[in-house]
Amino acid sequence: MNALTKQLSTYANYHRDPRNIATHFVGVPMIVLAVTAFLSRPAFELGGFTVSPAWVAIALSTLFYLRLDLRFGLTMGALLVGSAALASKLAALPTLSWLAASAGLFIVGWVIQFVGHYFEGRKPAFVDDLVGLLVGPLFVTAEAAFGLGLRKELKAAIEEVSGPVRRNVSAAAAS
Repeated sequence: MNALTKQLSTYANYHRDPRNIATHFVGVPMIVLAVTAFLSRPAFELGGFTVSPAWVAIALSTLFYLRLDLRFGLTMGALLVGSAALASKLAALPTLSWLAASAGLFIVGWVIQFVGHYFEGRKPAFVDDLVGLLVGPLFVTAEAAFGLGLRKELKAAIEEVSGPVRRNVSAAAAS
């Protein structure tokens, strides 16, 4: 099993309820944007580029994703750069507005996540392994790819380890 399949399968073990996965499509981007916004200050100019702790986090995260898979690494890097573009708009707000918007996104994003894990009946993956905090955004991206019919071999490998996403959640909840 390659590293990508291992990481996504480990994370998928905590995410087999479609309602939980759906909440991740909303909550995870909110959390990523919030963290990026928090890290977008302080910012300073260096050789014509604006540099902030957010860019360091984006570079390190993208390297993590690239080590797992080139295609997903490039996709995640692009998504994180997009998040940085939005976050820079939040960071340009007055301090209180920046903090309120970032904290609001962060808190609401986590509330949505915990609602999803209530449906799942399992704690979030990061509770057992902090790497889950990095794998979560990748998982959402992978699930989007699977929904578009891409990376079928990866989806099959994950389902071989973690089982398929439960389709009949009422029957699963009753057992």
